Amino acid sequence: MDYRIFPPEEILETTVTLPLSKSVSARALILAALGAGNPAEVADCEDTEALESALASDAEEINVGAAGTAMRFLTAYYAATPGRDAVIDGSERMRERPVGPLVDTLRKLGAKIEYTGREGFPPLKIEGRRLTGGEIEIDSTLSSQFVSAVMMIAPTMDAGLKLHLMGDSVSMPYIKMTAEMMSRRGIDVEIERDTVTIAGGKYGDCSEPVERDWSAAAFWYEIAAITAGWVTLTDMSDRSLQGDSVLAEIFPRLGVLTEWSDGSAELSATPELYSRIDLDMTDTPDLVQAIAVTACAIGLPFKLTGVGNLRHKETDRLEALRRELLKFGCVVEIEGDSAISWDGRRMPLAEVPVVDTYNDHRMAMAFAPMSVFLPGIVIRDAEVVGKSYPGYWDDLRAAGFIVTDAAQTEE
Repeated sequence: MDYRIFPPEEILETTVTLPLSKSVSARALILAALGAGNPAEVADCEDTEALESALASDAEEINVGAAGTAMRFLTAYYAATPGRDAVIDGSERMRERPVGPLVDTLRKLGAKIEYTGREGFPPLKIEGRRLTGGEIEIDSTLSSQFVSAVMMIAPTMDAGLKLHLMGDSVSMPYIKMTAEMMSRRGIDVEIERDTVTIAGGKYGDCSEPVERDWSAAAFWYEIAAITAGWVTLTDMSDRSLQGDSVLAEIFPRLGVLTEWSDGSAELSATPELYSRIDLDMTDTPDLVQAIAVTACAIGLPFKLTGVGNLRHKETDRLEALRRELLKFGCVVEIEGDSAISWDGRRMPLAEVPVVDTYNDHRMAMAFAPMSVFLPGIVIRDAEVVGKSYPGYWDDLRAAGFIVTDAAQTEE
């Protein structure tokens, strides 16, 4: 379904309870399957459902759809589970997302994995067995999930694991999140520069609650910046496991302050904007879309570096941003795989934008607030938000936005 979006008629003031963290939930589910006790509650979204369904199934053919986290974590989990044979596949886009560095590492640890299609990409045929462990290198430049996937199964290996991260590691906070969650379940994990050392052992029970999703918070920071309104995010932690909590430090440069009160993050606008922003997004690539769109909406030139792995997400997010921001008159430039930038140049618009989402949940959520800039924009395939934040459109309506079926409004 395509949605047409209009902004609130009054100054925005809203309270939002965000979904539970998808990244924390995925790790909690794999750790539970490895013996760490079931989490009390996990994120209610398509990615987590794909992982839960696969873990509960004894079928030999597993299809995770567009859930990249499930693909990577399950590949390692099945490989390290004796007797668990499976063919794991996904959507057409999933078959274009590389898994070679993960498979190479698992094979060197004793896994038996075959490509049933194109070399280096799903689908994969896996014969589960006990892995040997030891000391090994892994390419950590494409996805931190390759590293986290191997880390979580390390305690089951005969010799534990010493993992050397090769190249400039992306999303390092997610690797640290994995280490902390393992430590809380009784596993000895040490990270020293580019080396992760994990002792063998058994996971202990842990039923700590899953945090609210800081990646989803990015779109409410964006809304606060664009509307100059007030947003309260309930049940949030200022000592989060999630690297994306750095939003509270980044967004003052885009005009949004964060105050903490009784476990809630209170977002409010400030007129004190930077003249431009330059940020290294290597550790927090999931924030790129929200930051880029916000900056264009408020007229703030930017340069975001460390964005190369965005080429391999649900879509090529760099090219998708360039194309869709051009529909709003913003001439954004991409510098190979190293940076995306905007110098403030605009072009005149001939029509109200219709935003393509490229089967990418973050594209839909990042561009919907641009209705404040141009009322009546259309977001195509709006249901794609179900991948991480199924209640996004309901929360937007509760905040005063008008969200209607685009087909009906055209009649």
